[in-house]
Amino acid sequence: MYTVLLVDDEKRMLDLLELYLIPNGYRCVKCDSGESAVRYLENDEVDIVLLDVMMPEMDGWETCKQIRKFSNVPIIMVTARDATTDVVQGLKIGADDYITKPFDESELLARMEAVLRRSVGKQKKLEFHGLVWDEAQHKAQYAGHDIFLTPKEFAMLGLFLKNPNRVFSREQLIVTLWGYNANTEERTIDSHVKNIREKLRQAGFPIDEFLQTVWGVGYKWKSK
Repeated sequence: MYTVLLVDDEKRMLDLLELYLIPNGYRCVKCDSGESAVRYLENDEVDIVLLDVMMPEMDGWETCKQIRKFSNVPIIMVTARDATTDVVQGLKIGADDYITKPFDESELLARMEAVLRRSVGKQKKLEFHGLVWDEAQHKAQYAGHDIFLTPKEFAMLGLFLKNPNRVFSREQLIVTLWGYNANTEERTIDSHVKNIREKLRQAGFPIDEFLQTVWGVGYKWKSK
């Protein structure tokens, strides 16, 4: 599960964002000022920040600058201002993306998924109980033996390994791996998961202990 820090001086907006995000698998932490957001991030880690621009005392621009002094956490600026100069300013000071109010819930979720995907995508090689996922060489191995996965199976395995214990719905997996406008059915996800399980099981990896079905929701990789 991803943790998102919501920063806005309007309680109504914080509550609305939380209402959007919790059903989609996010844990929300709310701050009502730039100062409190900076203090929180100095002591705690989150996966992404949704940062309002128009706040009193310390606005979003300054808050972003302060965060960037000590953290590379992904930041999406959220504001009613949509002028090109504002977008450029936000990107120049370290924001990863920019969305304007009023926004569509599906667009917000897609932008967050894209930013998070770019962030976790920096991890090129992962090892888990002898299972090796090497993005640079596009290779999966267990106990020194290659596991032959299709490109989508390989990408899905990497996504699970990069996000242990996070529950992914089938829709989230489609958006992340195929794209927001993909015409892909949910049963395709089930087929890919089945193939991953079979191939890793044949390689001797105890896949059933880790790649688990969350009934009525989707799938997760259990790390413990």
